[in-house]
Amino acid sequence: MWKPFYVFLVLLTPLRLGAQNKVQLDAEQARILSLENAWDRAVKQKDAAALQMLLAPELVYVDYDGKLMDKAEYLSSVQSRALHPERIVSESMNVHVYAAAAVATGVYRESGERNGKPYMLRERFTDTWVRRGASWMCVSSNSTLINQ
Repeated sequence: MWKPFYVFLVLLTPLRLGAQNKVQLDAEQARILSLENAWDRAVKQKDAAALQMLLAPELVYVDYDGKLMDKAEYLSSVQSRALHPERIVSESMNVHVYAAAAVATGVYRESGERNGKPYMLRERFTDTWVRRGASWMCVSSNSTLINQ
């Protein structure tokens, strides 16, 4: 009599664990999406302190024009006095989580004023995030310009 009950429990356990893992995966994906949105806000506001928390010290950033930057160079480019972003939006974002790493992809739109002239960018991006303790940090970002 107990044998069918134990078999049922054994068969049910992977379903429960799978559901728990799915919930945890969804939570991590949502967390990365919120970090991506925080990054957009920090760039728009030129908030270097927020960017310091989001970006790993060893960040490798490849801009849409192929320019390779480390973290210090990227932060400097964001804080440029010649750059005045007015609108920054990331859309069509997708996140894939792999244990302690995650890859976010999407389309980044930015418009504003650079050197006194209006500009508009539309880029496809890939960001690689790594879990460090309880936090996630971006270690690599690559963007490609999408022609208008």
